[in-house]
Amino acid sequence: MKAGVLHGKEDLRYEETEKPSPKKGEVLIKVKYTGICGSDIPRVNGNASHFYPNILGHEFSGIVEELGEGVNTLKIGQRVAGVPLVPCMECDDCKSGNYSLCKHYSFIGSRQFGSFAEYVCVPAINAVPFDDSVSFEQGALFEPATVALHGLERVPFQGGKTVAILGGGTIGLFTMQWAKIFGAAKVVVFDIQNERLELAKKFGADEGINTLDKDFMEQAMALTDGKGYDYVYETAGNTITMKMAYQLAANKAYVTFIGTPKKEITLSVDEWEMMNRKEFTMTGSWMSYSTPFPGHEWSNVAHFFKTGQLKYSEELIFKKMPLSKIADAFEMYKTPGAVKGKILINSEE
Repeated sequence: MKAGVLHGKEDLRYEETEKPSPKKGEVLIKVKYTGICGSDIPRVNGNASHFYPNILGHEFSGIVEELGEGVNTLKIGQRVAGVPLVPCMECDDCKSGNYSLCKHYSFIGSRQFGSFAEYVCVPAINAVPFDDSVSFEQGALFEPATVALHGLERVPFQGGKTVAILGGGTIGLFTMQWAKIFGAAKVVVFDIQNERLELAKKFGADEGINTLDKDFMEQAMALTDGKGYDYVYETAGNTITMKMAYQLAANKAYVTFIGTPKKEITLSVDEWEMMNRKEFTMTGSWMSYSTPFPGHEWSNVAHFFKTGQLKYSEELIFKKMPLSKIADAFEMYKTPGAVKGKILINSEE
């Protein structure tokens, strides 16, 4: 089969490699689309890959092509989304249903070969079926959509309250949609790109605020009558928006960090004191799993994509590129701001 094989830093080659065969309990998936995740970029353009040669890719959709021994939960020809985490199922965290916190896990597309290829093998439990009415492009977005839902639920979310979403990227836009689906009274998205803010409104956001505006904080607080937001979800992993979360939080608010930070963050005494004075609750969110594995996050994405309540638009996708041009896709990330949305890799081209 053909695959995008990573041989070293900035050495990603489209080449022939061995087609995998499903072992007991596994299925072979003919890959349709794979989204490039922010975590893939330092693995290709930096030194973050666990080993070489490696085949990355963990946000994927495809069709079940072959069943391994003992698999009776799936059918050949079924449309599926890939679940990348492979927990050990033996440690205390796994036995408690906290699969994201497993210390002995494997991960499809980083610790074992992934979906930047024509075919990938995964445990049968890691293939989530979805309806024929759901596109393969949507299937490749299951993983970020589940990350968003898991993040929303890291705190006791209740409808009828105000929500701030910091970052209008893929996960931010899905977090916004989940908040609306589960009854938020008002959801405001914050970003520096007006295009993302307009897309957020198309998806159901009540307001979008460009944080490059000098008076953006005044705009933001006016929307809550000066009280601040009951729920603040930071999805960008940016030190600026992480600090912004403290300012936007209302008294007794919940602040959840979904985005992965990329730089050190230092808080001033005044900034840190906001947590004391407002008595807000702060937590993090990691991946997207619950019991029974892989969790309701995944079944909910399949359901709400099918009903159309979880909205999809081609505007979420910046580019679709053939697998044969995968190295070119990662070159684009070397220019700051050049990639304005999700890039999907088409494994059939």
